[in-house]
Amino acid sequence: MIIKFPKVSTIVFSSVLSLFCVQAQGWQLMTVEAAEFGSKIKIGGTVIPYKEVTLSAQVPGRIQYIAGSEGDYFQKNNLLLSIDDDDLVAQRRAALAQLANAESSLRNARVQYNRELISPRMESTGSMPGMGMPSLFDNLFTRNMGNAIGYGNQDMEKYADLYSSGSLVKNAESTVLKSRSALEELDAKLRDARAIAPFDGKLVRKMVEEGDTVQPGTPLLKFAHTQYLRIQAEIPARLIFGLSKGSLVDVKLDINNTYTKAKVAQIYPVADKQKHTVTVKFDLPEGTAGGPGLYAEVTINDTTASKKPVPVIPKDAVLYRGSLPSVFILNKENKARMRLVRLGADYDELRVTVLSGIKAGDRIISAPPKTIKSGWTPDSIPTGNGG
Repeated sequence: MIIKFPKVSTIVFSSVLSLFCVQAQGWQLMTVEAAEFGSKIKIGGTVIPYKEVTLSAQVPGRIQYIAGSEGDYFQKNNLLLSIDDDDLVAQRRAALAQLANAESSLRNARVQYNRELISPRMESTGSMPGMGMPSLFDNLFTRNMGNAIGYGNQDMEKYADLYSSGSLVKNAESTVLKSRSALEELDAKLRDARAIAPFDGKLVRKMVEEGDTVQPGTPLLKFAHTQYLRIQAEIPARLIFGLSKGSLVDVKLDINNTYTKAKVAQIYPVADKQKHTVTVKFDLPEGTAGGPGLYAEVTINDTTASKKPVPVIPKDAVLYRGSLPSVFILNKENKARMRLVRLGADYDELRVTVLSGIKAGDRIISAPPKTIKSGWTPDSIPTGNGG
């Protein structure tokens, strides 16, 4: 099931920063605290559809109809493609005729069986040899005389005639079943001559055109569910232990440098024996810009690396004057002083780690005024600012 992720502005992070002064003329004062931060590794991946199938030919024939072109949207069970089925239709008519004959033979065999069961042939006066005498005389004297001298067995003859009629019924039933199976096989082939949309989605690629002749197994169309997107990435096996199904990771899409979060949807159970990587799929939030085939970067925590506490600050506290990043701190005299900093990796979407320039306990100004400069003094300092 696809999870609709909340917007970044609604995500609540467990804070490692002590926030003091909420909104003072647009800027904020906060005390820097350290947070444990291990090594993070960026892994390249590819945006893929939520679902994608390749529809192949199941019967030989000529392409008779294709519903649309690449990019067209179709609902589930819409007809996408059909193969000429005139030969199959003719075979089906012949199979229907064979089935009708088989059912007629079955009805006749059952009638004969019931007649033998109710009125055995051996008891009919018209079936006796008669020794040249009338049938009635033969029925009254010849059969009784034969039984008296041990000629023939009346019960055995009845059983043999009944069994023979029953065998004819079984054979007729088998013929009917065979004819119905042949008809069902042709119906299945007729269904296979039509490619139906298995779910709501888009036609992403046509591999044949109308008039082409195809054989079973020939790829026809690629159809994909593109309303929801995923990222597929090959993750080094040593990093897999830092992932779990349902966890969130930071991703960057190769379209307008879009940053977002993705949810771990599937972790393949077996690693590639040559590359020693594990395939992992990540669900992107609904409505994410882009489409299948785009490049994406997934940030994975390296749980094998040792963690150490580092200062973490909000990204909006960093100013770029020239090419060097800097922040403004508030000293003991409550005056602003600029500090050049060396930034590390992103801690999350809103915060970044600092390798040098400031330390835990420093008071920094987040979202500083555009006119700020060294020596700037705020109009008021909120209580509890650690000054």
